Amino acid sequence: MSRRIVCLRHGQTLWNVEQRFQGHSDIPLDETGMAQAERAASLLAALRPTMIVSSDLQRANDTAQALGRLVGLDVAIDKDFRERGGGEWEGLTREEIAARWPEEYAAWEAPGGEPVTEVATRVANAMRRWAARLDDDGLLVVASHGAALRLGICELLGLPEQLWPAIGGLGNCSWSVLQEGRRGWRLLEHNAGTLPEPVRSDDKPEAEV
Repeated sequence: MSRRIVCLRHGQTLWNVEQRFQGHSDIPLDETGMAQAERAASLLAALRPTMIVSSDLQRANDTAQALGRLVGLDVAIDKDFRERGGGEWEGLTREEIAARWPEEYAAWEAPGGEPVTEVATRVANAMRRWAARLDDDGLLVVASHGAALRLGICELLGLPEQLWPAIGGLGNCSWSVLQEGRRGWRLLEHNAGTLPEPVRSDDKPEAEV
């Protein structure tokens, strides 16, 4: 066995349903999201995680705590697993963003927001830092956010930026599994545990198709 990382996206929020850009806004899980977190925890517990770390935003932390309670592990907090900052877009719907910033919407670059490359580096570095604390056969669960996880995964895999669109988005409380090999990290599963709801996140619209 070798070290593994499970990248778990948080459960549904009201802003997900309304297609509002959440970013760093601290939005809680809704009732559906809490149920999704419990379901995901029941499935991921079978993987016997040895460490759980979460974004400091409550939607991710509450998702992680559902698993922590079930497997008897404390949840560590790392701000580097936050979602991509949305700048002036936070709290606005996709329609509002497209109407007010058509060029920026097409590029998916929010005024005052975080560039995708900075988010990718931030999240991937945090994954490496926490994975380094695992035993050789340890399993780390990272509870984070849709865009942050997708971008971090792409960076950790060493994909050039032009190939990042090849990795699709994560549904609420779905996860990806990464394993460390002799030549670096590889993707074993992506968007596993998908529920029959569409992907709604702060990621590029085409990542959600």
